[in-house]
Amino acid sequence: MRTIIIDDEEKARKTIYNYLSLYCKETEIVAQADNVESGYKAIIESRPELVLLDINMPDGTGFDLLKKFNKIDFKIIFITAYEEYAIKGFKFSALDYLLKPVNPQELIEAVEKARKLIDTENFELRYKTFLLNYDSKAKQDKKLVLKTSESIFIIDIKDIIRLEADGSYTTFYLNDKRKIMVSKNLKEYEELLTGYNFFRPHHSHLVNLDYMQSFEKRDGGTIVMKDKSNVPVATRRKDDLLNIFERL
Repeated sequence: MRTIIIDDEEKARKTIYNYLSLYCKETEIVAQADNVESGYKAIIESRPELVLLDINMPDGTGFDLLKKFNKIDFKIIFITAYEEYAIKGFKFSALDYLLKPVNPQELIEAVEKARKLIDTENFELRYKTFLLNYDSKAKQDKKLVLKTSESIFIIDIKDIIRLEADGSYTTFYLNDKRKIMVSKNLKEYEELLTGYNFFRPHHSHLVNLDYMQSFEKRDGGTIVMKDKSNVPVATRRKDDLLNIFERL
């Protein structure tokens, strides 16, 4: 893959260059740049297949650079210093990113994922979702990208009734009666949806408390959701659930 590194820190560029040269033989580094303008010029001139793109640069952001293109026909791995709000945005939108300082194993995995992508047609959809999430401060307006083997879905977090685990797969139940199964485990979504009024009453279930209708104490404990589905409550989580009821 014809690859460009765009980062304003010379040390960071050298580190990424060395890691790519050592561990990612499928990449050919055709250019480097240190800001938005030089990065734009490098992309136009070198026509890369992959761009490793820093977010914060002296003359703007990586997002400012991308706005210069009517169509993005290259794959992107974002590079950023840790900032929780931005990182959740990447995860919600299913975009690839690396944290500084760049870990070589994470870089190898990100490049391998990029190599396996057949095309970039769905990138703009995911990127626009990221921008919507990043610009929106209201939790109720956040969106989540779900990728299946056949489709990419953009859903509103407020429309998720519950999630149910099935091994390494997770099924989303939405308020429009759709069910979407994705090949990620429930733990990943529990971490992602922390702070968005979700509760894990059982190792196989994660529920949106906004859709909780009642708690039936008999038979070990069951949550009844507004869609009439029943979710079991593990004994160890019962007190946590009752504490939530007390706060409502």
